[in-house]
Amino acid sequence: MNEPATSESAADREAELIAQQRKIVNRLRRAQGQLSAVVNAVESGVDCRDIVIQLAAVSKALDRAGYAIVASAMRTCIADPQDESMTPDELEKLFLTLA
Repeated sequence: MNEPATSESAADREAELIAQQRKIVNRLRRAQGQLSAVVNAVESGVDCRDIVIQLAAVSKALDRAGYAIVASAMRTCIADPQDESMTPDELEKLFLTLA
């Protein structure tokens, strides 16, 4: 009787991973749009102050996407400790890369 709960749990984890991936892709698309606006602003000769503010927004959006990716990998490792695709040390290194 424990097996159906395990398969439901695996299905729930899979659905959560898909939802997380969708959120990450949306963040990256938003950052892509912001970056496109920065490029257009530079090409149009917009004041550097406005460009730097837009660029900071792009940077923050990319940082958040990176943290979400690492957090998703951490959840996967916690949910399935037998998964050897990434070690805790590798996860830590990835996280510190974003810092």
